[in-house]
Amino acid sequence: MPTNKRKIINDPIYGFVTIPSELIYDLINHPTFQRLRRIKQLGLTNLVYPGALHTRFHHAIGAMHLMQEAVFSLRQKDVIISDEEQEAVLIAILLHDIGHGPFSHTLEHTLVKGISHETISSLLMDKLNKEFNGKLNLALKIFNGKYKRRFLHQLVSSQLDMDRLDYLKRDSFFTGVSEGVISSDRIIKMLNVVKNELVVEYKAIYSIEKFLIARRLMYWQVYLHKTVLSAETLLIKILKRAKEFSSQGMELFASPALKLFLHNDFTKKDFEKNTNLLTQFSKLDDNDVMASIKVWSEHDDLILSKLCLNLLDRKLFKIEIQNTVISTKYKNKLIETVCKKYKINASEADYFVITGKVNNSAYNANQFNINILMNNGNLIDVAAASDLLNIQSLSKTVTKHFICYPKDL
Repeated sequence: MPTNKRKIINDPIYGFVTIPSELIYDLINHPTFQRLRRIKQLGLTNLVYPGALHTRFHHAIGAMHLMQEAVFSLRQKDVIISDEEQEAVLIAILLHDIGHGPFSHTLEHTLVKGISHETISSLLMDKLNKEFNGKLNLALKIFNGKYKRRFLHQLVSSQLDMDRLDYLKRDSFFTGVSEGVISSDRIIKMLNVVKNELVVEYKAIYSIEKFLIARRLMYWQVYLHKTVLSAETLLIKILKRAKEFSSQGMELFASPALKLFLHNDFTKKDFEKNTNLLTQFSKLDDNDVMASIKVWSEHDDLILSKLCLNLLDRKLFKIEIQNTVISTKYKNKLIETVCKKYKINASEADYFVITGKVNNSAYNANQFNINILMNNGNLIDVAAASDLLNIQSLSKTVTKHFICYPKDL
C-alpha cells in the first residue's frame, strides 16, 4: 500500500503548510535537508533575543509556503505557470539555504573562506539532482537564473523574494521585534508579471515601503545588533585560533567533519571536484561547533580557552560602533593594555582587540529593481514611485565601523 506523502506541517507563522508533491516530500525527508533542523536561522542572536531559536528548516518550509501562495496569486491573474514550473520553483526556494553551514554567515569567514553559501547550495542541489535522476533540472535552472522565465528566479532571489518575505516575518516573530512585521499576504496578492519581469501593482506601494523600512530596522535591531556582532566576532576568532593550531599539526577535539575543515583550506574548485567534501560539509551543524567550544574552554592555551569561556558564559566583548574608521592610536592603546593584562604579544592581542565594519542597505536598485506597475501601465522603480523621501535614502548603503575588546580592561 503506497505511503501518503501529502502531509501538512503546522507552522507558527502561517498555520498549516501543505507539502504539495511526493518529490518535495522526499526532498524534505532527505538527510541533507533534515540537517537544517540543526542550524539556527539567526546564529548567536538568541544571546540577545532569547526566543530566536528557530532553524533554517523552519524558514525553508515557510518560504516554500509563500511561494505556493505567490504561484496561486499569479495564476489568478492569468500568468501561465505550468505544474512542472510550479514544482521546480517550489523546490528552488525550499533548497535555497541548503548550503548554509553552522552559525550561517559566521562560518563563511573561517572554515570555508571565499565560498558563499549560495555556491554550496547550488553544488548540493547538483548532487541531489543526480540522486533523484535529474528531477531537479528545472529547479536548478531557476535557482541559478538560467531559465528563460526570469520572474521565477526573481521569486526565489531578488530584492522582493519569498526568502526575504519569510525571514523578516519569522525573525520578527521569534525575536519579538515588532518593527519587522510586514504584510506579506498583501504584497503577494499584488504581484504581477510584465514582460517576463516580476512587478508589484501600485495598490501595494505602501506595503512595499513598509517592507523596505522594516528590513532596514531589522538589520540594525537584530541582524547587526551590536551585541550580536560582538558574539559573532568572538566565534570567528575562536574558529580562527582553532584553525591556526590545526594548520600547525596540533590535534584539537572536533567531530570528523569539523576536523577536516579545520585542517584544510578548501577552495570552490575543491568542492566542485570532490563530492565527498560536500558530503562532509553536509554533516556539519551547530552541534559540532558548540561541542568543540565546550571542550576547548578547558584547553591549555590561554587565548583559545578564554575566548571559548567568554562565549559559553556570555561574557561578550564590549563593542563600540561609530560612523568613522576606528583610529589606529585608539586600537594600539587597547592592544598595549591587553598585552600587559594577559601577558601576550601584539599579534596574539589581535584575538582580543578586533576592528571591523558592517553595511546596511535596505534597497539596492542596481540589483533587480522593485518595479511598481502604475495604473496607466507604466513601470517605475519604487524609489521614484514612492512619495516618502526616506525610501530614496534607504537605497543608500550605510557603513558603520566597530571595535571589540574585553570588558575587564
